[in-house]
Amino acid sequence: MKYIIRKFGMMITTLLVVSVCVFLAFSIIPGDPALRMLGTEASPELVEQTRQQMGLNDPVLVRYGRWLTGFLAGDMGTSYNYKVPVSSMVLSKIPITLTMAIMAFLLTVLISIPLGIITAKHEGGILDRCIMVANQIIMAIPPFFSGILLTFVFGMIFRLFTPGGFVNYTDDFSRFIRYLFFPALAIALPKIAMTVKMLRGSLIDESQRDYARTAYSRGNNTNGVLYRHVLKNAMIPVITFLGMALADMVAGSIVIEQVFGIPGISRILLTSISNRDYPVVEAIIMGIAIIVILVNFLVDIIYRIVDPRIGLKE
Repeated sequence: MKYIIRKFGMMITTLLVVSVCVFLAFSIIPGDPALRMLGTEASPELVEQTRQQMGLNDPVLVRYGRWLTGFLAGDMGTSYNYKVPVSSMVLSKIPITLTMAIMAFLLTVLISIPLGIITAKHEGGILDRCIMVANQIIMAIPPFFSGILLTFVFGMIFRLFTPGGFVNYTDDFSRFIRYLFFPALAIALPKIAMTVKMLRGSLIDESQRDYARTAYSRGNNTNGVLYRHVLKNAMIPVITFLGMALADMVAGSIVIEQVFGIPGISRILLTSISNRDYPVVEAIIMGIAIIVILVNFLVDIIYRIVDPRIGLKE
């Protein structure tokens, strides 16, 4: 319990530090949101009046406290550009980005773990070599380029989906999921390759330890030793990597949304950055940070469950 409380405290502290960094970063970036909103033809008096109404003339600590209090209460502020609550803009797009990240994570787990086990069991064989060569190629290709290749091959040649033909989850959920499959695959491919390589190395290393040799000496066959003894220990570093991969997939989804023309968080984020619409940008970045930090917290807890020895000396 002390381990969980300590990790929870670290998570809250990290979130607080991130919130300060995010707010201060957009407070010192050049550019006047009031002037951007009114246009360069606006008079200095009108700009100053608008800044006063927007609270931009208040001390930075006052503005931070007001923003943080509102954020914790569910009020993300009002968009400078669209004059609507930020929450109404962001919350409708979050399910799209999160669904794509979760699909990418599930594809990574479902594909990489069986492949990692197969390569470890056939170490040095033809199948192992072919998979590892494919791994190296996939790891060398950036996700956005994988997205372009998948769009060309499966969208334009085989016509398994219509490029740009996104269907929202509120209109047809099954078509929504089908459309997100290939964007999710583009995100997952490099993570699959890295997970296979990591699991393979971990399985081979664990299978050479004394406890594995003891299990063999007791008459257990290869599968028995692998699934009953070796796999659990080999999965410990893989679980940590998968947790970090899930957090990275949330951020990576923003790039892939642009490649596939998906109207998720990325479109609002890029537009808001160019328009100096800071409340929207701050809300999106904080939302991503919360997801990433929360995932890492959950990974720490799962890590402790898998190996109770972790944290005993902390």
